[in-house]
Amino acid sequence: MRKEKFDVVVIGSGPGGEGAAMQLTKGGKRVAVVERHRLVGGGCTHWGTIPSKALRFAIHQLTEAYDNPIVQTLGANHRPTVAELTRSAQQVIGKQVSMREGFYHRNDVPLFCGNASFADPNTVQVDTQLQLKADSFIIAVGSRPYRPADLDFDDPRIFDSDTILSLDHIPSSMTIYGAGVIGCEYASMFRKLKIKINLINSRAQLLDFLDDEISGALHYHLRDQGVLIRHNEAYESIEGVNDGVVLKTHSGKLIKSDVLLWAAGRTGNSDDLGLENVGLQADHRGYLAVNKAFQTEQSHIYAVGDVIGIPSLASAAYTQGRAAARRILGKVVEYEHLRESIPTGIYTSPEISSIGATERELTDAKVPYEVGCAQFRNLARAQILGRPVGILKLLFHRETLEILGVHCFGINAAEIIHIGQAIMAQPGKANSLSYFMETTFNYPTMAEAYRVAALNGFNRLF
Repeated sequence: MRKEKFDVVVIGSGPGGEGAAMQLTKGGKRVAVVERHRLVGGGCTHWGTIPSKALRFAIHQLTEAYDNPIVQTLGANHRPTVAELTRSAQQVIGKQVSMREGFYHRNDVPLFCGNASFADPNTVQVDTQLQLKADSFIIAVGSRPYRPADLDFDDPRIFDSDTILSLDHIPSSMTIYGAGVIGCEYASMFRKLKIKINLINSRAQLLDFLDDEISGALHYHLRDQGVLIRHNEAYESIEGVNDGVVLKTHSGKLIKSDVLLWAAGRTGNSDDLGLENVGLQADHRGYLAVNKAFQTEQSHIYAVGDVIGIPSLASAAYTQGRAAARRILGKVVEYEHLRESIPTGIYTSPEISSIGATERELTDAKVPYEVGCAQFRNLARAQILGRPVGILKLLFHRETLEILGVHCFGINAAEIIHIGQAIMAQPGKANSLSYFMETTFNYPTMAEAYRVAALNGFNRLF
């Protein structure tokens, strides 16, 4: 059996693993990366973020074409499968894999393909052919859809968020169980394909971590598009029948549809890591507990990304990976600060993105704040694009004018949020509503919403 020694071994080549490996090698450490799959990139590249966002874009292009009067005149009515719509994603995935492989090659970071498991606190076994010894380890193995034991995922009509991308037809109806980020994104996407959508939410409102007004806007917009949303419901049974799937709720409802998408929760990919050999134990969902510096109970073993739970974002995983690497390099990093600086990006149609405090949080904390709003319907650029649905909210301190939160619902929200993020990251008085009032924005642009919202909020002070 071959044995090699490194300073750090990173398990997983998704965003968290990549961020950690690049930061460590730039810091002078000898690093190895172990990836269980044949290609680098992790679930983000191959099953999650990239394929689903490529599908979203393909659906957008398709529906825009079908709404074009010329296409309608020609009578084009082909309804492609989900697999056909995601075909373009394969080109994107290929480019992403090639680029990421280049990162490792250029920085002399060896990639080992195989299943990694701890043999002892300083040794990782890769399949049966290789042992990698190191002083430190970073676990970045990601997560997968949670699959309850009583659901038959071998049924051709029952899918999770990984398998739905291989759907070989466009059904007439779909039940989506779980109204978290993934459930809402897919409800928004599939409704654009004229599929009748039942969205089952176990809570009282959609995405209750968002600002209430933004959550309410999403609820209204999905309803307006024709999505049937059922709140405070839990399933009692889900059964495939000859012509569909029947979901029975605890409240006694029977909901039948052609297919069902299970979108309720994730599971960390921590099984088979040999955690018992290093005195670690994941929770019931496979997540690992970490401290502010992303260290597990074994201080030389770190964990980042989806395997530690929320926020479960590719962007957050990359930042966490770099933070863990900086700690190994001798720099102090605090998890709370990182969480506050990471924006939320939700790719519904329209998009949602936010950073900082919500109105509910500021009210509970008794912070004297004010609100500035820009309605997209009043922006020239949104009018030109024909995308009038949306709002930008700025929450700021009444006395200091410090920006406390930015919340956006509408076209390009995930891009627009970064302007607010940049100002909120400035020290002292540089983080101020005044910046948006005094800065000249290109016209017409969506970024102009910041000036409109700032003036709207400032006028409320008098």
